[in-house]
Amino acid sequence: MKERPPPETITDPRRVRLLAHPLRKRIAELTRRGPVSSTTLARELGQSTGATSYHLRQLAKHGLVEEVPELARGRERWWRAVPGDRRLPRYGEQTPEMRAAVDELTRLEFANELEALDRFQDARDDLGPWADALLFSFATVTLTPDEVRPFFEEYIALLYRYKRADDDPPPDARTLHARFLAFPEV
Repeated sequence: MKERPPPETITDPRRVRLLAHPLRKRIAELTRRGPVSSTTLARELGQSTGATSYHLRQLAKHGLVEEVPELARGRERWWRAVPGDRRLPRYGEQTPEMRAAVDELTRLEFANELEALDRFQDARDDLGPWADALLFSFATVTLTPDEVRPFFEEYIALLYRYKRADDDPPPDARTLHARFLAFPEV
């Protein structure tokens, strides 16, 4: 089981907008898979090394990635994700600027997830036992406003119960995208 970092509430709308930038979002995802350099990112993303280097520095400025000095060779810098349990403030605590940034981030996140689901479904016939790994559930639960946060915290705890150290996956393990969306009926 991976150690669970303490929750951190992101209160700066600039930091949320940073994550809502499609290229930076993709770079942040790739750094979570392991250390990268601006050169390896440029090849993977079809970008220039100048662009990927700039975006890595912006992510580092906001504490989302950090340098890996032991991998540096000459001028080549390597970067990795900074682990974290990053959260957004509750809607009632958000400024109008924060709400706009969160809305933008939410739209981007769901568009990316739908694209990833499409890629999975297109490749499903070639995935062997992983073809059965699409987990889907429709459910409703009746809660009070005071019960919503504990419900969410239990979901986060479940994720951390199954998270592994990044350097210790079994040979047949794959990353499983798990997303939680819950909202009240209107």
